[in-house]
Amino acid sequence: MNRSRFDRKAKRLYAFLSLLVLCLMIFIIPAFATDPLTAVNNLSNFIFSLIRAIGVILLGFGILQLGLSFKSHDPSQRANGMLTVAGGLIIVFTKEILDLITG
Repeated sequence: MNRSRFDRKAKRLYAFLSLLVLCLMIFIIPAFATDPLTAVNNLSNFIFSLIRAIGVILLGFGILQLGLSFKSHDPSQRANGMLTVAGGLIIVFTKEILDLITG
């Protein structure tokens, strides 16, 4: 008795999944892609904008650290602040630096 109920449920599930796959195959809408170079350029611009945002955050943190070091007269914090500012500037201008290197 339980076996036949299980068989009916299994057949019903198989029929439903088959119908679902058939509907998905029938109603597929083709996607006409644009120029792949445009997509790559858009992704590159997005990634470089994220990198630039990180650089601006580091630059701001470095300036804050540098200002606090002048207030507390701490030379090691001043050196760390200057290094953070320099690293932030390099990260902000990464795209321009790479464009200069590659030509």
